[in-house]
Amino acid sequence: MYESVNCQKNLQEVAQTQIYRDILAAALSEPAFDGIWLWGFSDRHTWVKQFYYDDQPLVFDEVYSRKPSYHGLRDAIATLAPGGSVGGGVPLTSDHDAEGNAWGHLWMQPEPKSSDPVLGTAATPTADDVGDSRPDWLQST
Repeated sequence: MYESVNCQKNLQEVAQTQIYRDILAAALSEPAFDGIWLWGFSDRHTWVKQFYYDDQPLVFDEVYSRKPSYHGLRDAIATLAPGGSVGGGVPLTSDHDAEGNAWGHLWMQPEPKSSDPVLGTAATPTADDVGDSRPDWLQST
């Protein structure tokens, strides 16, 4: 179990770092971009874990140490420095990198297949299995 928790935490850090870096790198490539705002400063005082679930969404941890996501932001900002390249190698016009890997391939989980036990044994998922993708205000109660 400990190994599973460590693996999950590592995947979360990899995902968080890539998301912070890539979103900022993409934003920096836009002429209208004028700043970045975060949901708070440190995971110690974030409102996110009380409002949603126990998460560590910010760039500083509980003891104010820099997390990998901090370095992701730093790397994106460094693309603007002399000698940097806008976007920092982040694919801005495609969902795949130069090697053909899909964005997020290191941490994204594959979509469940219809034979997955979570979806049951039905050949095709039912509406109850996959939910209603329409906005809330268009769904019937």
